[in-house]
Amino acid sequence: MQKGIKDDKKIFKKSIFMSGAFIYVLSDNCACSIGAIHSFTFKNYITLFTTPELSHMIAGSVILALSSAALATILGTCGAIGAFYSKKRVKGFIGTMNQVPVVNADVVTGFSMCILIVVVFGVSKDTFIPLIIGQVVLSAPFVYLAVMPKLKQMDSSLYEAALDLGATPAYALIKVIIPQAASGILSGFVMAVTLSLDDYFVATYTKPATFDTISTYVVNATKGSQTQIKTALWALSTIIFLIVVAAEIVINVSASKKSREEQQN
Repeated sequence: MQKGIKDDKKIFKKSIFMSGAFIYVLSDNCACSIGAIHSFTFKNYITLFTTPELSHMIAGSVILALSSAALATILGTCGAIGAFYSKKRVKGFIGTMNQVPVVNADVVTGFSMCILIVVVFGVSKDTFIPLIIGQVVLSAPFVYLAVMPKLKQMDSSLYEAALDLGATPAYALIKVIIPQAASGILSGFVMAVTLSLDDYFVATYTKPATFDTISTYVVNATKGSQTQIKTALWALSTIIFLIVVAAEIVINVSASKKSREEQQN
């Protein structure tokens, strides 16, 4: 059984790296179609970083991803801590409500956020408020799911012990609870950034007409005839893939190192 699981993990990892290698080959290819491979060139990378339209789109997407992920991390972490120290019924209710955006289709979530914020409350899309709220609603439940297991591994009496020793609730939260859940909070933040960069449907319904995220821009670009822009997006895909792989390696190595140190102590 365990051998079969290990084999499946190896196959999964190999398929991921093979996909990344294929994207890299396309990004260095001077041909304009996926089926043809001519000579290798860095023209697509040069186009990616020298085209103002692409540069502005990437910068806007990254700023949106980081800001919405920060808000989602704060909201998801507070929700997880509050649910962890709540009564059983309240904890169950919060957990159930948290599952709604997770299992719900993104297109339904995006359309619902558009109706609620733009139509009902009359908030203009040009303010970016609907877009940011939509990204936070999409990402916060996943932060909650990343933080809660770390809290369950913690001794629940640590908070009360800190209060008994004279610590204020805020001090106990910052110095006791958050360090215990730090790895889960970091994982949730990275996941929130990835979800924001990957999201298409929520952004489509809530973004201003003059703004594009990476996902919405890619979809619109594939429908057009700008071949140079399309091939530059292959280079962008390679960069995103490498950044995600590097971030995951750093997180896993740090977690393994911390686990070994705790076992030694």
